[in-house]
Amino acid sequence: MQQLPVIEKILRTPEERFANLSDFPYVPHYTEVGGLRIAYIDEGPRAAPVVLLMHGEPSWSYLYRKMIPVLLLAGYRVLAPDLVGFGRSDKPARKADYSYLNHVQWMKAWMKRVDLQQVTLFCQDWGSLIGLRMVAELPDRFARVVLANGGLPTGTTETPKAFRIWRAFAVYSPWFPIGRIVKSGCALGLTPQEVAAYDAPFPSRKYKVAARLFPTFVPTTPDDPERQNNERAWEFFKQCQKPFLTLFSNRDPVTRGGHKMWQQRVPGAQGQAHAVTRGAGHFLQEDKGAEVAQAMDAFIKATPLAGAPAPA
Repeated sequence: MQQLPVIEKILRTPEERFANLSDFPYVPHYTEVGGLRIAYIDEGPRAAPVVLLMHGEPSWSYLYRKMIPVLLLAGYRVLAPDLVGFGRSDKPARKADYSYLNHVQWMKAWMKRVDLQQVTLFCQDWGSLIGLRMVAELPDRFARVVLANGGLPTGTTETPKAFRIWRAFAVYSPWFPIGRIVKSGCALGLTPQEVAAYDAPFPSRKYKVAARLFPTFVPTTPDDPERQNNERAWEFFKQCQKPFLTLFSNRDPVTRGGHKMWQQRVPGAQGQAHAVTRGAGHFLQEDKGAEVAQAMDAFIKATPLAGAPAPA
Protein backbone atom coordinates (compact mmCIF):
# COMPACT_ATOMS: atom_id res chain seq x y z
CA MET A 1 0.00 0.00 0.00
CA GLN A 2 1.32 3.42 -0.95
CA GLN A 3 2.40 5.59 1.96
CA LEU A 4 -0.22 8.10 3.04
CA PRO A 5 0.62 11.75 2.33
CA VAL A 6 1.76 14.10 5.06
CA ILE A 7 -0.83 16.86 5.48
CA GLU A 8 0.55 20.11 6.83
CA LYS A 9 -2.58 22.25 7.10
CA ILE A 10 -5.92 20.80 8.19
CA LEU A 11 -9.32 22.41 8.68
CA ARG A 12 -11.89 20.97 11.05
CA THR A 13 -15.51 22.10 10.93
CA PRO A 14 -16.63 23.39 14.36
CA GLU A 15 -18.93 20.89 16.06
CA GLU A 16 -21.59 23.52 16.70
CA ARG A 17 -22.24 23.60 12.96
CA PHE A 18 -23.84 20.15 13.36
CA ALA A 19 -26.23 21.08 16.17
CA ASN A 20 -29.94 20.39 15.66
CA LEU A 21 -29.58 18.41 12.45
CA SER A 22 -32.90 17.31 10.98
CA ASP A 23 -33.57 13.57 11.65
CA PHE A 24 -29.91 12.72 12.25
CA PRO A 25 -29.43 11.83 15.94
CA TYR A 26 -26.36 9.62 15.44
CA VAL A 27 -23.26 10.24 17.52
CA PRO A 28 -20.10 10.39 15.39
CA HIS A 29 -17.09 8.16 15.96
CA TYR A 30 -13.58 9.19 14.97
CA THR A 31 -10.50 7.32 13.75
CA GLU A 32 -7.18 8.89 12.79
CA VAL A 33 -5.56 7.91 9.50
CA GLY A 34 -2.36 9.54 8.27
CA GLY A 35 -2.82 12.43 10.68
CA LEU A 36 -6.41 13.04 9.55
CA ARG A 37 -9.46 12.50 11.73
CA ILE A 38 -12.11 10.55 9.81
CA ALA A 39 -15.65 10.70 11.19
CA TYR A 40 -18.18 7.91 10.79
CA ILE A 41 -21.54 6.72 12.02
CA ASP A 42 -21.44 3.26 13.63
CA GLU A 43 -24.80 1.96 14.80
CA GLY A 44 -26.24 -1.47 15.61
CA PRO A 45 -24.90 -4.63 17.30
CA ARG A 46 -21.15 -5.14 16.83
CA ALA A 47 -21.64 -8.83 16.04
CA ALA A 48 -24.31 -8.18 13.39
CA PRO A 49 -23.67 -8.34 9.62
CA VAL A 50 -21.91 -5.15 8.52
CA VAL A 51 -23.33 -2.68 6.02
CA LEU A 52 -21.04 0.09 4.79
CA LEU A 53 -22.69 3.17 3.24
CA MET A 54 -20.34 5.31 1.13
CA HIS A 55 -21.50 8.81 0.18
CA GLY A 56 -20.36 10.89 -2.76
CA GLU A 57 -20.05 14.49 -3.95
CA PRO A 58 -20.79 16.99 -2.41
CA SER A 59 -22.75 15.22 0.35
CA TRP A 60 -21.79 13.51 3.61
CA SER A 61 -23.16 10.72 5.82
CA TYR A 62 -26.30 12.78 6.49
CA LEU A 63 -27.37 11.50 3.05
CA TYR A 64 -28.11 8.11 4.62
CA ARG A 65 -30.47 9.20 7.40
CA LYS A 66 -33.48 7.61 5.63
CA MET A 67 -31.69 4.29 5.04
CA ILE A 68 -29.99 3.84 8.42
CA PRO A 69 -33.20 3.30 10.49
CA VAL A 70 -34.50 0.66 8.04
CA LEU A 71 -31.21 -1.23 8.10
CA LEU A 72 -30.94 -1.05 11.89
CA LEU A 73 -34.47 -2.39 12.27
CA ALA A 74 -33.50 -5.27 9.96
CA GLY A 75 -30.68 -6.20 12.34
CA TYR A 76 -27.49 -4.87 10.74
CA ARG A 77 -24.49 -2.99 12.02
CA VAL A 78 -24.43 0.15 9.88
CA LEU A 79 -21.38 2.32 9.22
CA ALA A 80 -21.39 5.53 7.20
CA PRO A 81 -18.08 7.40 7.00
CA ASP A 82 -17.52 10.98 5.92
CA LEU A 83 -14.90 11.13 3.18
CA VAL A 84 -11.86 13.28 3.86
CA GLY A 85 -12.85 16.87 3.04
CA PHE A 86 -16.54 16.28 3.80
CA GLY A 87 -18.90 16.12 6.77
CA ARG A 88 -17.24 15.98 10.16
CA SER A 89 -14.02 14.53 8.74
CA ASP A 90 -10.88 16.66 8.54
CA LYS A 91 -10.37 18.82 5.47
CA PRO A 92 -6.86 19.35 4.10
CA ALA A 93 -6.57 23.02 3.20
CA ARG A 94 -4.31 22.65 0.15
CA LYS A 95 -5.58 21.49 -3.24
CA ALA A 96 -2.36 19.53 -3.75
CA ASP A 97 -3.20 17.23 -0.83
CA TYR A 98 -6.25 15.84 -2.64
CA SER A 99 -6.31 13.21 -5.36
CA TYR A 100 -8.42 10.23 -6.38
CA LEU A 101 -5.62 7.90 -5.26
CA ASN A 102 -5.25 9.60 -1.88
CA HIS A 103 -8.96 9.17 -1.17
CA VAL A 104 -8.82 5.47 -1.98
CA GLN A 105 -5.78 5.08 0.28
CA TRP A 106 -7.35 7.04 3.13
CA MET A 107 -10.53 4.96 3.09
CA LYS A 108 -8.68 1.66 2.77
CA ALA A 109 -6.59 2.64 5.79
CA TRP A 110 -9.75 3.64 7.68
CA MET A 111 -11.39 0.30 6.90
CA LYS A 112 -8.36 -1.59 8.18
CA ARG A 113 -8.20 0.55 11.31
CA VAL A 114 -11.87 -0.07 12.11
CA ASP A 115 -11.28 -3.71 11.06
CA LEU A 116 -14.43 -4.35 9.06
CA GLN A 117 -15.02 -7.87 7.75
CA GLN A 118 -17.68 -9.57 5.59
CA VAL A 119 -18.97 -6.16 4.54
CA THR A 120 -21.91 -5.43 2.28
CA LEU A 121 -21.06 -2.20 0.49
CA PHE A 122 -23.63 0.31 -0.69
CA CYS A 123 -22.02 2.98 -2.84
CA GLN A 124 -23.22 5.90 -4.94
CA ASP A 125 -21.53 8.73 -6.88
CA TRP A 126 -17.94 9.18 -5.60
CA GLY A 127 -18.73 6.58 -2.97
CA SER A 128 -18.60 4.13 -5.86
CA LEU A 129 -15.42 5.47 -7.49
CA ILE A 130 -13.71 5.00 -4.14
CA GLY A 131 -15.73 2.08 -2.75
CA LEU A 132 -15.40 -0.15 -5.81
CA ARG A 133 -11.66 0.35 -5.74
CA MET A 134 -11.71 -0.67 -2.07
CA VAL A 135 -13.52 -3.88 -2.99
CA ALA A 136 -11.05 -4.69 -5.76
CA GLU A 137 -8.02 -3.94 -3.60
CA LEU A 138 -9.28 -5.40 -0.30
CA PRO A 139 -11.52 -8.21 -1.60
CA ASP A 140 -11.27 -10.41 1.49
CA ARG A 141 -13.06 -7.76 3.57
CA PHE A 142 -16.16 -7.58 1.35
CA ALA A 143 -19.04 -10.04 1.00
CA ARG A 144 -21.38 -8.20 -1.39
CA VAL A 145 -21.77 -4.99 -3.37
CA VAL A 146 -24.80 -2.79 -4.03
CA LEU A 147 -24.10 -0.13 -6.66
CA ALA A 148 -26.45 2.80 -7.22
CA ASN A 149 -25.92 5.76 -9.56
CA GLY A 150 -22.18 5.32 -9.81
CA GLY A 151 -19.44 3.49 -11.59
CA LEU A 152 -15.76 3.05 -12.24
CA PRO A 153 -14.78 5.19 -15.25
CA THR A 154 -11.47 4.71 -17.03
CA GLY A 155 -11.54 7.77 -19.28
CA THR A 156 -11.90 5.69 -22.45
CA THR A 157 -15.60 6.33 -23.14
CA GLU A 158 -17.58 9.49 -23.87
CA THR A 159 -18.43 11.65 -20.86
CA PRO A 160 -22.13 12.56 -20.46
CA LYS A 161 -22.93 16.20 -21.27
CA ALA A 162 -24.62 16.67 -17.89
CA PHE A 163 -21.38 15.74 -16.16
CA ARG A 164 -19.30 18.09 -18.32
CA ILE A 165 -21.61 20.96 -17.36
CA TRP A 166 -21.37 20.02 -13.68
CA ARG A 167 -17.58 19.81 -13.79
CA ALA A 168 -17.31 23.24 -15.42
CA PHE A 169 -19.62 24.70 -12.78
CA ALA A 170 -17.50 23.23 -9.97
CA VAL A 171 -14.32 24.68 -11.45
CA TYR A 172 -15.45 28.11 -12.61
CA SER A 173 -18.52 29.24 -10.71
CA PRO A 174 -17.78 31.84 -8.03
CA TRP A 175 -20.89 30.58 -6.22
CA PHE A 176 -20.94 27.01 -4.90
CA PRO A 177 -23.99 26.51 -2.63
CA ILE A 178 -23.60 22.90 -1.59
CA GLY A 179 -27.02 22.42 0.01
CA ARG A 180 -28.75 23.76 -3.09
CA ILE A 181 -26.54 21.62 -5.32
CA VAL A 182 -27.66 18.49 -3.47
CA LYS A 183 -31.27 19.68 -3.68
CA SER A 184 -30.95 20.03 -7.46
CA GLY A 185 -29.99 16.34 -7.63
CA CYS A 186 -33.14 15.22 -5.80
CA ALA A 187 -36.35 14.59 -7.72
CA LEU A 188 -38.43 15.40 -4.64
CA GLY A 189 -36.42 18.37 -3.42
CA LEU A 190 -35.28 19.17 0.13
CA THR A 191 -36.66 21.23 3.00
CA PRO A 192 -34.77 24.38 4.09
CA GLN A 193 -33.61 22.45 7.17
CA GLU A 194 -32.19 19.66 4.99
CA VAL A 195 -30.43 22.14 2.73
CA ALA A 196 -28.90 23.72 5.83
CA ALA A 197 -27.68 20.29 7.00
CA TYR A 198 -25.81 19.76 3.73
CA ASP A 199 -24.28 23.22 4.11
CA ALA A 200 -23.25 22.56 7.72
CA PRO A 201 -19.78 21.04 7.06
CA PHE A 202 -18.72 24.05 4.98
CA PRO A 203 -18.76 27.31 7.00
CA SER A 204 -16.77 29.15 4.33
CA ARG A 205 -15.29 28.62 0.86
CA LYS A 206 -11.96 27.42 2.28
CA TYR A 207 -13.73 24.31 3.60
CA LYS A 208 -15.05 23.45 0.11
CA VAL A 209 -11.74 22.50 -1.52
CA ALA A 210 -12.60 18.78 -1.84
CA ALA A 211 -16.14 19.49 -3.05
CA ARG A 212 -14.78 21.74 -5.78
CA LEU A 213 -12.05 19.30 -6.83
CA PHE A 214 -13.91 15.98 -6.93
CA PRO A 215 -15.52 16.50 -10.37
CA THR A 216 -12.05 17.13 -11.82
CA PHE A 217 -10.77 13.80 -10.46
CA VAL A 218 -13.25 11.68 -12.44
CA PRO A 219 -11.26 9.95 -15.23
CA THR A 220 -12.50 11.45 -18.50
CA THR A 221 -9.47 11.03 -20.80
CA PRO A 222 -7.30 8.01 -21.67
CA ASP A 223 -4.23 9.66 -20.11
CA ASP A 224 -5.84 10.04 -16.68
CA PRO A 225 -3.43 9.01 -13.88
CA GLU A 226 -6.01 6.62 -12.38
CA ARG A 227 -6.98 4.91 -15.61
CA GLN A 228 -4.67 1.96 -15.00
CA ASN A 229 -5.84 1.44 -11.42
CA ASN A 230 -9.48 1.53 -12.49
CA GLU A 231 -8.82 -0.87 -15.35
CA ARG A 232 -7.22 -3.27 -12.88
CA ALA A 233 -10.32 -2.95 -10.70
CA TRP A 234 -12.51 -3.72 -13.72
CA GLU A 235 -10.50 -6.88 -14.39
CA PHE A 236 -11.25 -7.93 -10.82
CA PHE A 237 -14.98 -7.34 -11.22
CA LYS A 238 -15.10 -9.20 -14.52
CA GLN A 239 -14.13 -12.31 -12.55
CA CYS A 240 -15.88 -11.43 -9.27
CA GLN A 241 -18.33 -14.00 -7.92
CA LYS A 242 -19.40 -11.90 -4.94
CA PRO A 243 -23.13 -11.11 -5.03
CA PHE A 244 -23.53 -7.80 -6.87
CA LEU A 245 -26.76 -5.79 -7.08
CA THR A 246 -27.55 -2.64 -9.07
CA LEU A 247 -30.16 -0.15 -7.84
CA PHE A 248 -29.82 2.78 -10.21
CA SER A 249 -32.54 5.42 -10.46
CA ASN A 250 -34.37 6.49 -13.60
CA ARG A 251 -33.97 10.27 -13.23
CA ASP A 252 -30.21 10.72 -13.00
CA PRO A 253 -28.92 12.39 -16.20
CA VAL A 254 -25.32 11.32 -15.54
CA THR A 255 -25.55 7.62 -14.60
CA ARG A 256 -28.94 6.57 -16.01
CA GLY A 257 -28.49 3.26 -17.85
CA GLY A 258 -25.07 2.64 -16.33
CA HIS A 259 -26.33 -0.46 -14.54
CA LYS A 260 -26.33 -2.46 -17.77
CA MET A 261 -22.56 -2.85 -18.05
CA TRP A 262 -22.30 -4.14 -14.50
CA GLN A 263 -25.09 -6.66 -14.98
CA GLN A 264 -23.45 -7.88 -18.18
CA ARG A 265 -19.83 -8.03 -17.03
CA VAL A 266 -19.87 -9.07 -13.36
CA PRO A 267 -20.46 -12.80 -12.74
CA GLY A 268 -21.84 -12.08 -9.27
CA ALA A 269 -24.53 -9.87 -10.80
CA GLN A 270 -26.09 -12.76 -12.69
CA GLY A 271 -29.55 -13.72 -11.44
CA GLN A 272 -29.78 -10.94 -8.84
CA ALA A 273 -32.96 -8.93 -8.24
CA HIS A 274 -31.71 -5.78 -9.92
CA ALA A 275 -34.12 -2.86 -9.90
CA VAL A 276 -34.51 0.60 -11.36
CA THR A 277 -35.65 3.01 -8.66
CA ARG A 278 -38.49 5.02 -10.18
CA GLY A 279 -39.10 8.65 -9.33
CA ALA A 280 -35.62 9.22 -7.90
CA GLY A 281 -32.90 11.59 -9.02
CA HIS A 282 -29.14 11.38 -8.58
CA PHE A 283 -29.44 11.26 -4.79
CA LEU A 284 -31.83 8.33 -4.60
CA GLN A 285 -31.00 7.98 -0.89
CA GLU A 286 -33.00 11.20 -0.41
CA ASP A 287 -35.83 10.48 -2.79
CA LYS A 288 -36.38 6.77 -2.06
CA GLY A 289 -34.14 5.97 0.92
CA ALA A 290 -36.45 3.54 2.72
CA GLU A 291 -37.26 1.70 -0.52
CA VAL A 292 -33.57 1.36 -1.40
CA ALA A 293 -32.72 0.09 2.09
CA GLN A 294 -35.50 -2.51 1.88
CA ALA A 295 -34.17 -3.75 -1.46
CA MET A 296 -30.71 -3.97 0.06
CA ASP A 297 -32.02 -5.98 3.01
CA ALA A 298 -33.81 -8.40 0.69
CA PHE A 299 -30.62 -8.83 -1.35
CA ILE A 300 -28.52 -9.63 1.73
CA LYS A 301 -31.06 -12.15 3.00
CA ALA A 302 -31.25 -13.79 -0.44
CA THR A 303 -27.46 -14.25 -0.61
CA PRO A 304 -26.41 -15.78 2.74
CA LEU A 305 -22.75 -16.45 3.37
CA ALA A 306 -21.51 -19.66 4.98
CA GLY A 307 -20.46 -19.06 8.56
CA ALA A 308 -21.58 -15.41 8.57
CA PRO A 309 -23.90 -14.04 11.29
CA ALA A 310 -27.52 -13.57 10.32
CA PRO A 311 -29.41 -10.32 11.00
CA ALA A 312 -31.03 -10.34 14.43
